[in-house]
Amino acid sequence: MPNIPCTIRNYRPSDLDGYVKLALEAEKLKPGGDCASPQAVAERLRRPNYSPEQDIFVAEVAGEMAGFIHLTPELAIGRVLIDYFIHPQHRRRGLVRRLLEHATRRARELGAEVLQANVRRDNLSVRRALSRLGFRVVRRFLELRLGLSQLPDVAHHPYSLRHLEPGEEGLLAHLQNRCFAHTWGYNPNTAEEIAYALKLGGASTQDVTLVCEQGKPVAYCWGRVNCQSEQGGEEKRGRIFMLGVDPERRGRGIGKIALLAGLAYLKKRGVLNAEITVDSENQAALALYRSIGFAPWTSSLYYEKKLEHP
Repeated sequence: MPNIPCTIRNYRPSDLDGYVKLALEAEKLKPGGDCASPQAVAERLRRPNYSPEQDIFVAEVAGEMAGFIHLTPELAIGRVLIDYFIHPQHRRRGLVRRLLEHATRRARELGAEVLQANVRRDNLSVRRALSRLGFRVVRRFLELRLGLSQLPDVAHHPYSLRHLEPGEEGLLAHLQNRCFAHTWGYNPNTAEEIAYALKLGGASTQDVTLVCEQGKPVAYCWGRVNCQSEQGGEEKRGRIFMLGVDPERRGRGIGKIALLAGLAYLKKRGVLNAEITVDSENQAALALYRSIGFAPWTSSLYYEKKLEHP
């Protein structure tokens, strides 16, 4: 279908309601199948070191929001992540290409080297669109799921377990960045960003379980309640957000201790099924998750487009 009269512009605070409505539809198509709420979408726009007015572009038709493209700059690793959503009645009319042009200019201004998008394998329309626009697949991630009804107990071990305490966000940032240094796709976090994430609706420092050796945290498991049915909680899902072990302590079974402790925390909160995302090339992590009983249920692909700079 031909292009239609449309304005592409930067996001404005007055767009919040329209953006949230479209973003909730987009969430259903994302890897992991998160059950986002209007509050969660709005909270993400207020996170530290982020400017929605600069990093969201809106497609407007007849005064209404027809779609958007959302940029997440991760400049420490030279990339900008994008996701977009077009209202069904405005698809196949060239809006994605026009939004991407604005996103590309913004990414170049920021000095990014690549644009990347994470797409569920069954989202064929977005995959085809990205391929037509010059993106190529560079990585595959697996979504795994585990029922917690028969969760094994944590075996006896010489380590102590405790939850993160308020004010220890810097400690977690240091440990997390150490655990994931040089890991594909990992952008270092700041204490400010972690503190904000732990204050979002329904989150707390209790979500982070620390494994300590002689009082020093050497591993952690960050879990969160991810989805609850509106019909009285008949399905309550959780997600292991991150699991890390200090590089100098790997190979001792500490990761399994942290994971089981984090899953036990989710089970205590009434979670029936837990999910986790893993890089398909991370064989050590895959072996750990499978040993506990995690099984794949879907996967996603990272598409990438290199940016040319003058």
